[in-house]
Amino acid sequence: MGTKPLKEQSNGNSNILRKLLTWALYALFPIVLLRLYFNPTLSFNDERESSPHTPISFPASHARKVNLDRMPCNYARGQWIPDKSGARYSPTSCGTIKDGQNCIAHGRPDTGYLHWRWRPAACDLPRFDPAAFLRLLRNKHLAFVGDSMARNQLESLLCLVSAASPPALVYRDGEENKFRRWHLGPHNATVSVFWSPFLVRGVEKSASGPDHNQLFLDSVDERWASEIPDIDTVVLSVGHWFLHPAVYFEKGSLLGCHYCPGKNHTEMGFYDAFRKSIKTALKAVSAAGKEINAVVTTFSPSHFEGEWDKFGACPRTEPFKAGERVVEGMDAEMRKIEVEEVTAAAAANQRPGMNVETLDVTELSLLRPDGHPGPYMYPNPFADGVRERVQNDCVHWCLPGPIDAWNDILLDVMKRLESRLGDRSSR
Repeated sequence: MGTKPLKEQSNGNSNILRKLLTWALYALFPIVLLRLYFNPTLSFNDERESSPHTPISFPASHARKVNLDRMPCNYARGQWIPDKSGARYSPTSCGTIKDGQNCIAHGRPDTGYLHWRWRPAACDLPRFDPAAFLRLLRNKHLAFVGDSMARNQLESLLCLVSAASPPALVYRDGEENKFRRWHLGPHNATVSVFWSPFLVRGVEKSASGPDHNQLFLDSVDERWASEIPDIDTVVLSVGHWFLHPAVYFEKGSLLGCHYCPGKNHTEMGFYDAFRKSIKTALKAVSAAGKEINAVVTTFSPSHFEGEWDKFGACPRTEPFKAGERVVEGMDAEMRKIEVEEVTAAAAANQRPGMNVETLDVTELSLLRPDGHPGPYMYPNPFADGVRERVQNDCVHWCLPGPIDAWNDILLDVMKRLESRLGDRSSR
C-alpha cells in the first residue's frame, strides 16, 4: 500500500480534530446549561455570599433527582412593574386593618400605588393563593412576633386569606391589639401576633417610666417564647425600635447603651444589640426541640423626606425604578445582620425538623416610597385645607399596598419548608 502525501495526511488529521472539538462542544453545552440553571449568579448588591436565597449548586449528574418546582428563588432583587389588576382586597372585607394603615378609608385620593407588582430579577412570584396557604396551615399555628411591622404584615395576610376563610378573632389581650389570635375554621388553622419589639426581654420607655428602653440581650421575651411548643411557623420581624435610646444588660451586668447622654455608660450603638437579640431569639426557637420553622423578615426602610410632621414628608406617588436607589447605610447593615444570623443559626442547627429562613424584603420595600399612609394615617387630614404641619407615617404600609408582596414571598417560603418536611418523612 502506498503512503498518502504529507499535506493530504495533515489535512485528514485536522478534519478529525475539528470533528472531535465539535462533538466535545455539543457534549459540554447541556452540562453548562444545567450548571447555570442550578447555580445562577444572583447577588444582592454584588455580594453573593450575603443572599440567603442563593440557590445551591448541584452536579449535572444529579439533575434528574431534583424537583425543579422546589428550587429556591432569590426574591431580594428585582423591580416593581405596572399591574392593572389593582387592590387584592377591599379595606372593609377583612376587619383586621389597623386604623392608621387604612389609607383608602382615610381619603387618600391617589390609587396608583395599588397598581404595581414585584417581579424578581430571575424568577416568577405568583400572587398569594389563599387556598394554597390554607392547605399548608391546616391544623397548624402561624405566629408573627415583633414590632408594628410584624403586625402590619400579619394584617395583610389575614386580608389576603379572608376571601377564602374569614378569620375569627378568638383571643385578644393588651392595649392596641398587641396580642391577638384568630382561627380559620374550615382548616383548623391558627394565626397569632405577639408584640415583642426587641424579641428579648425588655422594659419599654414610657411617659411614666424611664426615657430609654432597657434590654436584656441574653434573655428571650417569655411572652412569646412560652408559646413556642404550640407554634409550627414563627415569623420574626423587628428593627425600628432599636433606633431609640436604650440601655443594655447581659449576663446580669450592664453592657452599655445607645444614645444615653448624661449617663455614665459605654456608648455602643445599636447594631450589636440588634444582632444579639436576633441570635437569642433563634436560639430559643431551636432550644424548643420540636419541629418548627423560623422565618426572619428583613429590615423595612422608612421614606421620610424632611420632618415627620411637615406637609410632604413622604410625597411620592410611584415606586423608584430599578437601580434608582440602592440599599446602603443603616438599611444595609440591619439587613446584613439578619442574614448573617439566619445563616449562622441554620449552620449551627443540625437537628431534623428545625428550619431557618429569611424573608428578604429590604430592597423591594426601599423601592416603594409611595406605599406609606403619610398624612392619611388619620381620616381626611386636609378636609379643612392644607396645613403646613401634619403628622406623617412614612414607615408602615397602606393596606392594601406593597406589603402584600411580603406575603406572596412568605407563601413560597412556606411551600419550600413543607417540601423539606415531606422529603425527610419519605426517607
